Amino acid sequence: MSQALAENLSPRELTGEKVKQLLAAAGAESVDDAKQNVEAFEYDWRQPRYFSREQLTKLKYFAENVSTAASEKFTQLFQSDFHVTTDSTSQHFADEFIRQNTDNENPDFFLLFGAAPNQTRQRQAQPCGLVGIPHETALVWTTQSLGQANSDEDPGRSLSQLESSLLLDAAALFVEALSNSCDDQTLHVIGNIVSGRFPLDAEDTKEMCKITFNTQKADSQDDPAKAFLLMPCEKLGPVAKIIEQTVETLSPEDASKAIVAYLHQMPILVTAQLGSASIVFGELMNLAVNDVLVLDMKVSEPVKLTVDGLELFHGRPAKAEGKYAVAITQPALVTKD
Repeated sequence: MSQALAENLSPRELTGEKVKQLLAAAGAESVDDAKQNVEAFEYDWRQPRYFSREQLTKLKYFAENVSTAASEKFTQLFQSDFHVTTDSTSQHFADEFIRQNTDNENPDFFLLFGAAPNQTRQRQAQPCGLVGIPHETALVWTTQSLGQANSDEDPGRSLSQLESSLLLDAAALFVEALSNSCDDQTLHVIGNIVSGRFPLDAEDTKEMCKITFNTQKADSQDDPAKAFLLMPCEKLGPVAKIIEQTVETLSPEDASKAIVAYLHQMPILVTAQLGSASIVFGELMNLAVNDVLVLDMKVSEPVKLTVDGLELFHGRPAKAEGKYAVAITQPALVTKD
């Protein structure tokens, strides 16, 4: 330590300015400076994080493919240019939707969908997600289907039987668009439009992924009407190719058989050892053709068969099909060299 620095460390000399000078000399940052240089983001442990940031980016591209397919189908249904765009992708717990729909004065409309029975090995299609249509969106879609201009005359009114049928047709388009965006899975509508209850059977803590879309006629000046796809994260991951589908879990017995079958097919190098000899380096350099190197084993001793340094069998020299061979005579005690 230098004399100058030692003097600065004297308690009588440690003023606030001296401390700052010492910290600067040591390359340390003040607390305020350290806070400014730290990059951080807000973290709420109460929010689900099934998908990572990278996976959410992949999900965004998948959602854009769904919205492109939905635009074409809505254009055909309404016989007018129709734009469907991705608004957001987010992760939630199922409890949020259950409570929200229960407390909502004008609850959302839902349409369940799932894989075909032959794909799920079930007699009936099992729901794996739903299309959610807010009440306001339902009124917009049905009035536009009927050629009416305004859907705000009675925003809390119920839908007629005809409007419910039209809403079913529109919601089913999202199922078709989602199915068309999947390479190896076909999704189908299950049942009819329901309202007043959350129809997907899920535990409160089930992690769900919500993809929200904006829908709007090309010539409309109104705000876009929203709709959303909702699926458990564990089911959406494989569908969107974000997470590879896992194989069926094997029982302990089947797993043991599979491991043994795999081991039986593994190639193993077996070494036949006639013996060895210890010589000095000079003798090694002087070895030439026709010289004889005497090994440390007698001709009456057996040949050793080893695998990865482990002595497994003893045998005697033989020949077969014009090649050297070893005829196994007895097992050997397994010892490491």
